Amino acid sequence: MSQAISGPRALLEDVPRALAKSRRGILRPLLMLGGVAVVIVGAGYYWLTGGRIVSIDDAYVRASKLAVATDVSGIVASVAVHEGQRVAKGDVLFRLDQHQFDIALAGARANLAQIVLTVNASKRDYQRMLRDTDARQAQVDADQASFNRFANLVKGGGVTRAEYDDARFKLAADTAAVEGLKVQAQVQLARLAGDANIAPAATPQYMQAQAQVDEAQRQLDHTVVRAPFSGVVTQVETLQPGAFLAASTAGFGLVSTENVWVEGNPKETELGNVKVGDHVEVTVDTYPGRTWSGVVESIAPSSGSEFSVLPAQNSSGNWVKVVQRIPLRVRVERHDGDPALRAGMSVVADIDTGHVRHLKDLIP
Repeated sequence: MSQAISGPRALLEDVPRALAKSRRGILRPLLMLGGVAVVIVGAGYYWLTGGRIVSIDDAYVRASKLAVATDVSGIVASVAVHEGQRVAKGDVLFRLDQHQFDIALAGARANLAQIVLTVNASKRDYQRMLRDTDARQAQVDADQASFNRFANLVKGGGVTRAEYDDARFKLAADTAAVEGLKVQAQVQLARLAGDANIAPAATPQYMQAQAQVDEAQRQLDHTVVRAPFSGVVTQVETLQPGAFLAASTAGFGLVSTENVWVEGNPKETELGNVKVGDHVEVTVDTYPGRTWSGVVESIAPSSGSEFSVLPAQNSSGNWVKVVQRIPLRVRVERHDGDPALRAGMSVVADIDTGHVRHLKDLIP
């Protein structure tokens, strides 16, 4: 009797286990399919919403910088700045000893004054030549009258043949002298550029002398070296008063505080949707949590390797494709109170291309 009862009871107890096993058998493939579907949906969503932001993590702060120098040589008289000093455009940075340049300018001005005197003297000399020509021409006219008279008298024996010949020779000599004086006057007039009343400043000699004065003045002006733009001076200790500074030799450095930008080198495959004017968010490693706004200012027309000392050569046949880097410049918007952006700081630039992907993009 007990065995008969235990049989149905055992069957009843097996039913829940069978149902649970059946449910597990159904849920397992559903869960597996659901997991795959979630992955597919997530990947699709990431793909559709991605591609808009291009992040460049190898960007750096750049700034205009200058090796301060002058195009004249001289002894350094004084240095007006110190290391790390901020200067404004036009501030004096250093001076050279001006003594030799003052002497050169004085000599050039003296030469210019001498040219004026020479031109005025040449004008007076030309007038003298004209008067001498007129006087000699009067003598020629007298000689011509004497010759004509002797020519009539020699036929009748009123004068000797020798007196006639003397009159003829004297006329010829004085006529030649007049021609010579005319030539000299013409040469003198040519030196005056064909104008007997020319102003000294209009002559080539004066212009050349004036150019020498201007050059001497320019060199004197360049003994005072001023900041071409606002910035911060650096490595000032390399230039000391009393040192000789050769022309075009750098005295120290000047880094701009106004013309500052961010330069990155993204991969060529990342630039498909980037364009000039795109908004950029800039974060600097030095200032965590701080963000600057900017815009893409320019994209280089060539890759960085095009300007390398040894550009890639593919003519040998040993060609390996390498993803190229394209220099890109970002103009950063800065405001009063912002932390200083120093040249060389590491930057991450996130470019918002505004590009939105669509499912049709998957269709070839």
